[in-house]
Amino acid sequence: MIRPLLSVLAAGLLLLQNDPGGGGTQVDASQKGRTTSVRLTFSQIKLSGDVKGGRGDGYRIKSPCWYEPFLNAEDMFKLKSDPRGNASRIIADERGFLEYIQQFKDKVGQPGLWWVPAYDAGDPQGPACWGGLELFVFVPPNTTPPSGITVQRLAEIARAALTVPEPTVKLNPEDKSFVNLPTWVWLEGVGRPRRSVTATIPGVMSVTVVATLKGITIDPGAGSDRAEVRQDGCGASGKPYVKGGQFTCGVRYLRASLDQPRTSYRLTVTSEWPVEIAGQAAQAQLAPVRVQTTRDVQVGEIQSNVKP
Repeated sequence: MIRPLLSVLAAGLLLLQNDPGGGGTQVDASQKGRTTSVRLTFSQIKLSGDVKGGRGDGYRIKSPCWYEPFLNAEDMFKLKSDPRGNASRIIADERGFLEYIQQFKDKVGQPGLWWVPAYDAGDPQGPACWGGLELFVFVPPNTTPPSGITVQRLAEIARAALTVPEPTVKLNPEDKSFVNLPTWVWLEGVGRPRRSVTATIPGVMSVTVVATLKGITIDPGAGSDRAEVRQDGCGASGKPYVKGGQFTCGVRYLRASLDQPRTSYRLTVTSEWPVEIAGQAAQAQLAPVRVQTTRDVQVGEIQSNVKP
């Protein structure tokens, strides 16, 4: 049994960085100034689709480390014993090197694959999780080792990389509302109401997750004694103002905002994007993406003068 990495984490990192047997790749789907989504390290997984140009919601993979299938016994032995790629290691400790590659030589001729560990560096627990795995695990055909990548886990990785648009909240009246006056609310800049990400281990498995904009929730930034919310008629992204139209999506403020911080109510609109695994039943759904957008709403009182 190969020793767990946790006690030799630094050495293991150096080994994998200089050794393609550990995957040696990093996929960064995070964005500067946005919520970090996923940073795959020592992984063969390829991400495509809507991993950029939007906002993630900080979704975390249930377990931030896993094993991935890598090479068969013959190819792994060739890789590990190649004197050109291991010259410095042979020079430093030839005997130790021969002992090291013996584990790969012993598997030559046996059916199966060597699996190697990978992790999500975007998760604070990722490196420690990875450190508890073995450097290499030989797995028989049609078998998945404990902590091995599965379609469900691959779907979670795709979900963590998924981003959706961060729209702008539009109001009517736009600059300032008044007590008892309907304030219409809708989102602008939603773009495509369907987003997807595909995660693939080339030649092994692939899965696509799809998020579809379902609707919005309005938080007026005040209790029911100060605001009346109407959102049954909001649809997927609110209802833009139409002169003479029926008010079915927005807020009617009942009291002025002069006594509030910044003399405004802090209105929050949350867009919800349910997520499904493409081609699978509804019970395979993942947590929806929820994105919040806020803006201040100043509410005044209409003053009137009554003349005798």
